[in-house]
Amino acid sequence: MKITQVDAFVIDVPQRHATFPYQSRYIATSTTGALLIRLETDNNLVGWGESPQILSFYGEPPLSAEVVVSLRSVLIGKDAGAIEALYAEGWVEHLRVQSAVEMAMWDVLGKACGQPLYRLLGGPVRKQIDLACCMGIQPYDRAGEIAKAFVDDGFTTLKTKAGRDPEEDLAMVRGIRDAVGDQLKLRIDPNTGYTPEVTLQLAKDLEPYNLEYFEQPMPDENIADSARIRTQTSTPLALNESVTTLAHVREILELNAAEYLLPDTYQCGGILAVKHIIDVAASADVPCVFHCSHDFGLKTATMLHVAASSPNMPLANDCTYYALESDILKHPHRITCGSIQVPESPGLGVEVDMELVRKYLVK
Repeated sequence: MKITQVDAFVIDVPQRHATFPYQSRYIATSTTGALLIRLETDNNLVGWGESPQILSFYGEPPLSAEVVVSLRSVLIGKDAGAIEALYAEGWVEHLRVQSAVEMAMWDVLGKACGQPLYRLLGGPVRKQIDLACCMGIQPYDRAGEIAKAFVDDGFTTLKTKAGRDPEEDLAMVRGIRDAVGDQLKLRIDPNTGYTPEVTLQLAKDLEPYNLEYFEQPMPDENIADSARIRTQTSTPLALNESVTTLAHVREILELNAAEYLLPDTYQCGGILAVKHIIDVAASADVPCVFHCSHDFGLKTATMLHVAASSPNMPLANDCTYYALESDILKHPHRITCGSIQVPESPGLGVEVDMELVRKYLVK
């Protein structure tokens, strides 16, 4: 099952939900971009992968479809099922690109076996995946209005961006709680925006609002500070940007630095790496949540399969899928009462619509 063709596409789709433009501490966005990778094999199978096209908080340049030039020379002729070799031999230099290639390899492997991905990852522990809706930074009144709309749509968990100013964050949280009470489990994510001193004070100020967790308030290297702050507040701390390699995860767990971890394929290198992290975290009784990077249907499908096959993912997983004007799938995922059914077709279980890819292609 050799790779015979590699193609790359960069797409950009407008966001349509009332919460957008999506304001983080870095940037406000009104579109969602992604790099798509398409692999063909010598037994006429096609696999697709997806990775975020731009990450404003890392300062990295946007990904370009030109990556395919170097990918072809590396990947053509390789075994499409040799996923461990992809990691061990370093076939792809760029981690975000590797994650899309690896996703496409899993898609091919599932199709070759005639099985949905979750069965290759260990089989189902759940088939309906709860979602956490996501909201950008909003003022008090607007935060409350949006929270009410999400409750009306059937969501039970809300994650907000944060990190520009602690008082702004507190006002937003108050707006949500005043509007919907405890109908929504609440998470806020400052994206590394605060110092340890500010983090500790804000965590204490957030205690009355019963957060599900306070995500990555400090830079990713501040793991020891996270461990120290956890002993001084009842607000649960979660880590995302710090969750990249197994070595980092081991440090987090050894220091007892987080109550939750949020791995993502683009940060860790792929599905296999995320599964390793979830299982290692389980050994320390630290639950995981699949992080969302404004995902289209391919990466959303990946989240569904990983969550379906992972006992250590008991909470709702981040999702902004509902906010896309359109997806690039022939049959988009259906969100019902804040959850999605896991696909049952082989591989990722979804089919890409090339007409939609061409419609939203970045020229």
